[in-house]
Amino acid sequence: APPRAEKMAAATGCAARVAPAGYAALAVKFAERQRSPHCLLVKEHQVREGADAAHPPRRTLFVLNVPPYCGPDSLSRLFSRCGHVQSVDICDKPGPGEKKDKLRSKFFNHKTLKGFQVAYVVFRKPAAVQAAKALSQEGPLLISTESHPVKTGISKWIASYEASIVDPKELKAEVDAYMQDYDKKMAEEEAKAAKEEGVPDEEGWVKVTRKGRKPGLPRTEAANLRLLEKEKQKRARKELLNFYAWQHRETKREHIAQLRKKFEEDKQRIALMRAQRKFRPY
Repeated sequence: APPRAEKMAAATGCAARVAPAGYAALAVKFAERQRSPHCLLVKEHQVREGADAAHPPRRTLFVLNVPPYCGPDSLSRLFSRCGHVQSVDICDKPGPGEKKDKLRSKFFNHKTLKGFQVAYVVFRKPAAVQAAKALSQEGPLLISTESHPVKTGISKWIASYEASIVDPKELKAEVDAYMQDYDKKMAEEEAKAAKEEGVPDEEGWVKVTRKGRKPGLPRTEAANLRLLEKEKQKRARKELLNFYAWQHRETKREHIAQLRKKFEEDKQRIALMRAQRKFRPY
């Protein structure tokens, strides 16, 4: 490595030569008082066109080894010196991102990420990605500053608890918005199905939907009562037969004892008939 890179590696504790191929080691510190820096591994996010709509290529920076205390706001502030940051997505493992038009709930399907994570930093211009990779030649960057402190300890727990309290008005507004989108989607699907019903495709096939079938006859109240009564009697018989396990065992033993007793009686009767010359089996 060049002498400047060796001095920078010695000062930051992150040697660029030990970084994986294609990655750049970016040194960061939680605060000024921290002695040993932490290394973020960054590279340009490269995927096929259209494979990851949320993280477009040439404008997305892929970040590995993101510590738990480093959130989206911290990463956005950290890389804002390289260019305008459009969005920051933090995930527990690499994967395709969700579409931006998908509704992200604050109350439902909320997952708390633990441990070290990965991040996708989307810039407005592609030149910002190269500028972010060039930050590995500079000194350690601070995540928590006096103007933008990162909450830790008790203050972080209090903020997390306050964020977990559900506001009924916000919850109702989100549920109403979701139901409106759902009703709109169902109306569009029904309109599309009604438009395509009975129209043959290119090969001459006509699509038959479930809506065209005749609905089943509903059960009457008397039929439902009879069915419930049969189920109730069946459960009662089963409960009486298997009320206690020892009763079930005793019933089996008594049945076997009766069979043995009858067998002995039949043997004595046959022996008596033989003695009286009245036993003719053939």
